[in-house]
Amino acid sequence: MKRALTILSLILITISCKNPKDNAVIQGKVENEQIAVVSKIPGKIAKLLVKEGNFVKKGDTLAILDIPEVDAKKNQAEGALLSAKAQYTMAVKGATTNQILQLEAKKQGLKEQYEFAQKSIKRLSNMLKDSLVSQQTYDEAFAKYQGAQAQYNAVIAELNDAKKGGRIEQQDMALGQQERAIGALQEVETANKERYVIAPQDMNIETITLSIGELALPGYTLFSGTISNGTYFRFTLPESKLNKIKKRQEITVSIPYLNKDIKGTITSIKQLSAYGSIATAYPDYEMQESLFEIKISPKNSTESKDLITKTTVTLSL
Repeated sequence: MKRALTILSLILITISCKNPKDNAVIQGKVENEQIAVVSKIPGKIAKLLVKEGNFVKKGDTLAILDIPEVDAKKNQAEGALLSAKAQYTMAVKGATTNQILQLEAKKQGLKEQYEFAQKSIKRLSNMLKDSLVSQQTYDEAFAKYQGAQAQYNAVIAELNDAKKGGRIEQQDMALGQQERAIGALQEVETANKERYVIAPQDMNIETITLSIGELALPGYTLFSGTISNGTYFRFTLPESKLNKIKKRQEITVSIPYLNKDIKGTITSIKQLSAYGSIATAYPDYEMQESLFEIKISPKNSTESKDLITKTTVTLSL
C-alpha cells in the first residue's frame, strides 16, 4: 500500500512539474532601435553642440567640422564661375558699347572715303572717254576706289559681328565652361554643408566617440544612440510554442522591475541563426528545435519611452 502511494505521489509531482511548461513564463528583454551618425567628409571636430544623454530632434546640429580644404576650393570655384560668366556674356553680347561706337565712327569715315572714291572714278571715267586723262591715271584711281570699297565692306561686317556676338560655336563653348563652373561650385557647397553633422531623426545621444580637435574620417561613427519611440520587447521562443502566437496578435508584456503590464502587438517572427541572439535567460526547448525571435511593439509608445534598455520583461503563454 505504501509503495502504491509513493508511486502515485511521484506521478503527481511529475505532472505538477510539467504543467508549468504548458503555461510557461517566457523571459525577454527591453530593446531600443539603435542609430549611428557618421561623418561624410574628413575634418576636425570644431564644435560639439550636444552631450551624452541629450535628446535631439531631427535636423538638429550635433557638431561642426573644420574643413580648410573646402574653404579654399570654394574660393577657387567662385572665381572660376565669375570668369566663365564673363566669357559667356562676351560671347553672346559681343563688343562693349564703346567698341560699337568706335566701329560706327570708323564705318562713317570709310563710308565718306568710299563715296569720294566712287564720285572720282565716275568723273575720271567720263574724262577718259574724252581722252582728257591717261589710262594709267584712271587705273590708279580705280584701284583706290576698290580699296575704299573693300575697307568699307569690311568695317560693316566687323560692326555686324560685334553687334550680334560671337559665333554660335563660341557661345556654346562659353556656355559649357559656365555650366562646368556652376557644377564645381555646387559640389563645393554640398561638401561645405557636410561640415554640419545633423541628426537624421529624433534620437537619444548615448555615445560621442570624438572630442574637439580630433580628426573625423569619412564613414566614422561620431554619435550613436537610440531612436525616439523605438522601444520594443524581444523574446526567444522554440518552434513548439509558435502555435500560441501569431503576427499582429495583441499581447500583454509584464515589466517586473516596475511591477506593471504593457499591451503590445507582435510585429515580427523570425528564425534565429545564432544561439548568441537568444533573449530568454533559461529557454525551455529541445536542442533539435529551431528558435525564433519574437518582436513586440508597445501599442502606446508613451508607456514605454522611459523603460531601461536590456531590463528583463516576461510573457505568459
